[in-house]
Amino acid sequence: MELGSDLGRCWSSIETPALLVDLDVMEATILRWQTVFDTAGVDFRPHIKTHKSPAIAACQVAAGAVGIAVAKVAEAEVFAAAGFRDLSIAYPVVGASKWRRLAELARTCTLSVNVENELAARGLSDAAVAAGSVVRVLLDINIGSNRTGMRPEDAEAMGRLIISLPGLELEGITGYRSSTFPGAAGRSPADVGRDEGELLVELAEQLRAADLPIQTVAAGSTPTAHAVATVPGVTEVRAGTYIFGDRFMAGLGAHSEDEISLNVLCTVVSRPLPERATIDGGSKTFSGDIPGGALPGLQGFARAVEIDAVIEAMNEEHGMLRLAPGVDPQIGDKLRLIPNHACTTVNLSDELIGIRNGRIVTVWPIAARGKRT
Repeated sequence: MELGSDLGRCWSSIETPALLVDLDVMEATILRWQTVFDTAGVDFRPHIKTHKSPAIAACQVAAGAVGIAVAKVAEAEVFAAAGFRDLSIAYPVVGASKWRRLAELARTCTLSVNVENELAARGLSDAAVAAGSVVRVLLDINIGSNRTGMRPEDAEAMGRLIISLPGLELEGITGYRSSTFPGAAGRSPADVGRDEGELLVELAEQLRAADLPIQTVAAGSTPTAHAVATVPGVTEVRAGTYIFGDRFMAGLGAHSEDEISLNVLCTVVSRPLPERATIDGGSKTFSGDIPGGALPGLQGFARAVEIDAVIEAMNEEHGMLRLAPGVDPQIGDKLRLIPNHACTTVNLSDELIGIRNGRIVTVWPIAARGKRT
């Protein structure tokens, strides 16, 4: 989309499929969330995995975020090139070429990375020494998600290894659990969030008692971040999906549907059955990693805003809407839809179109989309 020629146009004139961001809603979300953490006296480090846009990250930092979190080295490279100087890679980085790239980034940025094993620690150390840089390390602790992280009882030995290795600086500890980990059933996000923070704070105190220099205690996710921030001893909170919100997070109680700022604009291209409409966005637009049924009451892959309809099936280019009785969209109608999962949806597109009062205000490239290494 050519920005100059499209500014001021109504969103209904945009070619589809397209991603629309309600700027008023997004900006209110940024301010509301930053205020929560400022009031709690903790640092906020948003994860860019959801928007992948330096322009949006700049809004988050301008509001008070201390820096950003990324998942992959390639994402860090994109944001460093865009001028961001405080980056944390919330992922276990493994591989000689990736360690070299991290060490090079650390020459110009304050850079921290999750470490959970000796191989990565020694590889990072060697790369940092060769580059003449210092990489900060957060010990990645498995606090219940069983996705990544070392056992808490192994943290002291890993911490001692880190402080013995040249080119590395032990910064603190971190862990990820969110609100859907094994054993979370029946517990509220607030309850599991407080528990998450307390587990990490207790471990940090044990490590400090063992003379390890733990400064940062970082935790949180979109469902648990507000509760994590209330735990004394937590120094940094992280969240990503909050920036746009989606149906899955709304179903978890992380926000209301009115606070979702991301819509996918599609066009009705067929009416093969009275109860069905086909739109020009399928799995290559919406992804499908969180299907209907992932949460009680969550139906389909996306929900339409203007009409009572959900995407009940997709192939690559088609989304098949199940229409409620009496709903009768016409071929050529444009519909806004709320996706189940904002992060994967954004990663499938090239740009975000910022809308205010129904008109195009800005178009942002999704600069870090597809960055997997």
